[in-house]
Amino acid sequence: MNGGTFDLDAALAALRGVLSAQRPMPLHEPVFAGNEWAYVKDCLDTGWVSSVGSYVDRFEAMLAERCGVAHAIATVNGTAALHLALLVAGVKAGDEVLVPALTFVATANAVAHCGAVPHFVDSAPDRLGLDPVALEDRLLRTARRSGGICINRHTGRRIAAIVPMHVFGHPVDMERLGDIAGSWGLPVVEDAAEALGSTLRGRPAGSFGQLAAVSFNGNKIVTTGGGGAVLTDDAELARMARHLSTTAKHPHPWAYEHDAVAFNYRLPNLNAALGCAQLEQLDGFIAAKRSLAARYRAALDGVAGLQVVAEPEGCRSIHWLNAVLTPDRDARDTLLRATHGEGLLTRPAWKPMHLLPMFADAPRAPLPVTEDLQARIVCLPSGVRAAGEDGRLPPRRKGGRT
Repeated sequence: MNGGTFDLDAALAALRGVLSAQRPMPLHEPVFAGNEWAYVKDCLDTGWVSSVGSYVDRFEAMLAERCGVAHAIATVNGTAALHLALLVAGVKAGDEVLVPALTFVATANAVAHCGAVPHFVDSAPDRLGLDPVALEDRLLRTARRSGGICINRHTGRRIAAIVPMHVFGHPVDMERLGDIAGSWGLPVVEDAAEALGSTLRGRPAGSFGQLAAVSFNGNKIVTTGGGGAVLTDDAELARMARHLSTTAKHPHPWAYEHDAVAFNYRLPNLNAALGCAQLEQLDGFIAAKRSLAARYRAALDGVAGLQVVAEPEGCRSIHWLNAVLTPDRDARDTLLRATHGEGLLTRPAWKPMHLLPMFADAPRAPLPVTEDLQARIVCLPSGVRAAGEDGRLPPRRKGGRT
């Protein structure tokens, strides 16, 4: 597709036809159309606003059921959740962790927070996330097993885990990736920050790895304002994550007994109350976002020079962000400038991790697909209301945008 013609006027006309008249049109914004006001007011009325309260437990139970896992541990944000998940998976200072180069910086940051080193791998052109073929090739060329441990032959460091990230809500090929991880004895920690509600062959994103992390930032399909969660089926890993998230304090009516250097990562009850109300509406949010994705496909498929990023085979994606591929970087930048000029707050993909100064010296595989995708992706307004007021939702109440 690189180097093809690009019809900017047709692209803008198509976007105008899909999107509501709201300007500026944010990339994503929250919708508060259910019990948010009542649940948050209940926290204020009762005084249970901090990290102890019934809504935290309720939110965790709802989330675990929705994600098809036995345990959910609510945290203050998605980065904290991924940090905890990596720690309890056994990642230690000086290790390496295999991650995609095309991801939000939090994925690599969480590895660095463990004192470990991210090791960047290329993406699959159809799914945008970590490519199992590229991963296997990288391991075969770089790694060896010794005493059940995976070692980078070039750096001498232990490779401790694999972190696939479900880009824009499109699930990675977790079945193939899981086979590769198993053959090398590597735990998989899913970065499912953008994929709550997406499924692969009917199974929820976040339920494939030994652990997973999700995010409830204000721009996610479900928000707690700021928040995240660790997901796992393993009771002992869940216990460890919960313990570390609450300053490693032993339960006691008054004594302060701590047995590890830990973190104050527990999600407050106030935020969890918001999350409970949001989770109650998740099916409606998904339906609205999938409808918007269908409208984008119908409008943009015939525009010269644009390729709509499609739902991968076997997946039911939430389309957290809808995206198109332009012919090249110049066309990408032209579309970004033109849409912003019309009040449509489009975005490029993230700068690849290996091009950021703090990760410039990190080990990496060849990354041709990552660099090609990043040069061509434009993310389109993708909020629930972007295509116009949904009849199931009341008018927008006062609130911020992200």
